[in-house]
Amino acid sequence: MSLIQSLAIMLGRDPTKPSPQEYSAEAAAIHEAKRAHKLDSAERAAIIAEQHASHNVHTWRNRRWITLLLVNVLFVLSYRFDVQLIEGALTASRVIGFHFADLNSALQVTLAFKTILINLIIGTTTVLFMWWLLGGRTFCSWVCPYHLLAEWAEALHLKLAARKLVKDHVLHRRTRVVMYVIFAGLALATGYTVFETISPTGILSRALIYGPSLALAIVALLLALEVAYSRRMWCRYMCPIGITYAVVGAVSPVRVVYRPLDCHHEGACRKVCLVPHVLDMTKKGYAPQVNNGLGADCTRCGLCVDICPTGSLKFEVKGLDKLL
Repeated sequence: MSLIQSLAIMLGRDPTKPSPQEYSAEAAAIHEAKRAHKLDSAERAAIIAEQHASHNVHTWRNRRWITLLLVNVLFVLSYRFDVQLIEGALTASRVIGFHFADLNSALQVTLAFKTILINLIIGTTTVLFMWWLLGGRTFCSWVCPYHLLAEWAEALHLKLAARKLVKDHVLHRRTRVVMYVIFAGLALATGYTVFETISPTGILSRALIYGPSLALAIVALLLALEVAYSRRMWCRYMCPIGITYAVVGAVSPVRVVYRPLDCHHEGACRKVCLVPHVLDMTKKGYAPQVNNGLGADCTRCGLCVDICPTGSLKFEVKGLDKLL
């Protein structure tokens, strides 16, 4: 998948099956061999058993939860004990003297005040490099405190949906682009960072560090909607922060790669993925290359890597030919 295609899908375009010209000879041979051999009932039963066994593996999820909790606890402890190791919150902070500024927050401030502050330049440069190195939307799943709450809300939603008590309403992914434009326009027109006032990421980060506020009602409302109405509504369809970091991560050296050779195409990875459109290539006959990097919208959460029964999805550092 080209960079332009990856960004277009991230901005809301539906993924499509590659044209015949886009397949490498090696990938085409793999797909042809799979078409020639259809699984019998015994093989399918073995795959299902293997999938169920792998479903209990949560290696990357556990690493991610520990990292997310540790980052946010460090902010809290630094403030509570006044050690000045980490000052500020996730939207803007200073870590051991180095300025960090969330890219989306920096854009909001620049548009609102119509000036470029030197600390923002320093902070965004630091953050830009860090999230380029790690993968842009890694921030969403490895650092953002709302992401963790949304995962738990999603688990509750799925239990209720299995009992037919709630139904998932799918929104259009371009809603996120519209929200991005609206909040940027509001900052420019009002001189006020409107998004920062209602952003669940900022609200939760400030509440953890400085204490709860009435703004937590916004977080509670969003979580209630995600449980009762639309699975992962904020992160999947609305949050403009995801767009900012997806653009940065589009060329990141750290990525999840898909190799179709051993894949059974059972679709378990797409069922657990926050952004399942990035895994469209795991459908039978869709992968154009032997080694396929997931698109810009991938959060590097590792859920697909954990659940894949054949190891067809892995983390990779580009240029090192090393799988993690």
